[in-house]
Amino acid sequence: MSSHLYAIILAGGVGSRLWPRSRKLQPKQLLDLVSTRTMLQETYDRIAALTPPENVFVVTNREYVEQVRAQLPDAPPAQIIGEPEGRGTAPPAALVALLLRERDPDAITIILPADHVIQKTQSFVDTLRAAAALANQKYLVTLGVTPTYPETGYGYIEAGDAIALDGHAAFHAHRFREKPNLETAQEFLERGNFYWNSGIFIWRGDAILNAFAQHMPQTLAQLQKIVAAGLDAPTFDAAWRALESETLDFGIMERAARVAMTPLDAGWNDVGSWSALYALMPHDARENVVQGNHIGVHTRASFIYGERRLIATIGLENMIVVDTDDALLICPQDRAQEVKKIVDELKRRQAHEYL
Repeated sequence: MSSHLYAIILAGGVGSRLWPRSRKLQPKQLLDLVSTRTMLQETYDRIAALTPPENVFVVTNREYVEQVRAQLPDAPPAQIIGEPEGRGTAPPAALVALLLRERDPDAITIILPADHVIQKTQSFVDTLRAAAALANQKYLVTLGVTPTYPETGYGYIEAGDAIALDGHAAFHAHRFREKPNLETAQEFLERGNFYWNSGIFIWRGDAILNAFAQHMPQTLAQLQKIVAAGLDAPTFDAAWRALESETLDFGIMERAARVAMTPLDAGWNDVGSWSALYALMPHDARENVVQGNHIGVHTRASFIYGERRLIATIGLENMIVVDTDDALLICPQDRAQEVKKIVDELKRRQAHEYL
């Protein structure tokens, strides 16, 4: 465990593709989707071997702060920061880097989304240690996941020349590619030097602040004013809302020169849909994943979730059924990404009680 290693857990977002369980007031990172612990708690647990609780920051939506504090009682309450509005992943990363600049000039920070599944914790920890060593060489480091199929829902990183790193592979990140169509994703898979973009980053505080000064100077200047005034200042809300909304990928990583990628082989999944969750869970003899009270006749390869009522199915195959107290979702597995369209339609109808 390193006293100079810090973690920023990004716990905002709604997870609309996991509707109707994931809702505005209780999003997927605060749910127990894959175990008895919530996804946020599992993220926190995974980094316990790397950094002490006092080195953990959580940036979340303001309306989730009390839930986060309840779920992470050992994390310092003052380091659970509530955003008045989401502004992407770039502003929170720079904000915490500024907060740490005086506290620890040698800080190395890991940026972790709170809604990922990692099945091999030790491999994950070992990779982060290797990435931290690379970050000490002033690289901005990201983790890339070796693709196992032509996924069109992820961004990709094209690996360039190798970088010497004891005990672990590392590469220059040649370029970042956006979510491809199926033909392009198949080409990436065949070429062998493309990796899924995990959205996990590691860097020294001074290196990332230098990158913001070069590539997002206005955002950095605004954040410096916010930190100088204090996060509890009455001006905080207006100042935060005035920030440009930007991701670390677009704002920094695609523009910076000294960017590296280390491969991650740890059973990573961002659980972006019900079909992704189905693939992660144990299947019964008929390839079904069942959570709740279910009777199935000629039902196979389906995901069935129910909170109270008995769910009875006949002749279902490759389907998703999610039944909550006030909403029922039924869709084919291969259309799980379209669940977000339901959420968009609910917004259009202003059916806020279902969001």
